[in-house]
Amino acid sequence: MTQAMVKQTLYDTDLNLWLETVISQLRSGDLQNVDIENLIEELEGLAGRDRRELKNRLTVLVEHILKRCYVNMPNEFRGWEKTIRQQRSELKELLSQSPSLKRYLDQRFDDAFKDALIEVRDEYSPKGYQIPNTWQFNRDLVSILNKEFWK
Repeated sequence: MTQAMVKQTLYDTDLNLWLETVISQLRSGDLQNVDIENLIEELEGLAGRDRRELKNRLTVLVEHILKRCYVNMPNEFRGWEKTIRQQRSELKELLSQSPSLKRYLDQRFDDAFKDALIEVRDEYSPKGYQIPNTWQFNRDLVSILNKEFWK
């Protein structure tokens, strides 16, 4: 055997079976056999995934709000408004499942705005549309998730 051969664990070979095993161990109180290191890694990954999803959805939401408010293309309004509704719905669902993410939303708003601004400007500035450098509206959670800023 060479050094390249590494002992593989259930976690390495079958993630779903590993999850079922860990869940069973936790339910039965068999804590001494729980694969703690990989469990911690998976839990950290879940927390990071939710934060990334929140930031990505917020970015798409802000991008479409910017388009709807500053790009005068009436044939596109319906599609942008549909995307706005979808992203808001998904954000509300995510926040209802994990209310602690509300503080993260506020922390990441500026990053989401900057990313959205880059995308909108890249597409529409060459066509003559001017998008402000700063968010011109309320940025509280209720407004972001409900207000039609373009009215």
